[in-house]
Amino acid sequence: MVNKVILVGNTGQDPDVRHLEGGVAVANFNLATSETYKNKNGEKVTQTEWHRVVLWRGLAEIAEKFVKKGQLLYIEGRLRTRSWEDKEGVKRYTTEVFADVMRMLGKKGEEGYSQESSSEKQEEPDLSREQEDDLPF
Repeated sequence: MVNKVILVGNTGQDPDVRHLEGGVAVANFNLATSETYKNKNGEKVTQTEWHRVVLWRGLAEIAEKFVKKGQLLYIEGRLRTRSWEDKEGVKRYTTEVFADVMRMLGKKGEEGYSQESSSEKQEEPDLSREQEDDLPF
């Protein structure tokens, strides 16, 4: 089974970062993704979806230092739904994106800025010249 989400959008506000017991950092912010299309009358329509993003530990600390409102981000993670009871005893639900990868694609108005952060360091294989020659493509 697969639970994978990939989003590219702009942050709705600066991340809200808290430090839990033991110094574990957690960051929360909303990310807006937009889709533009023409309706049946030929009018341009933009539909925006808001996603609640949660970052933990190192990613939260990076977001605290570098992510600002309006910044374009690439987020990769998984969906989590949690529930709680409000003050009136009504059960509430929210679905959040628990991010494993965050790439800062740029600040609003800037192009070409890119920095990637991941909760898991992944090394790419080092292909030597001989290995490259053996590839079937």
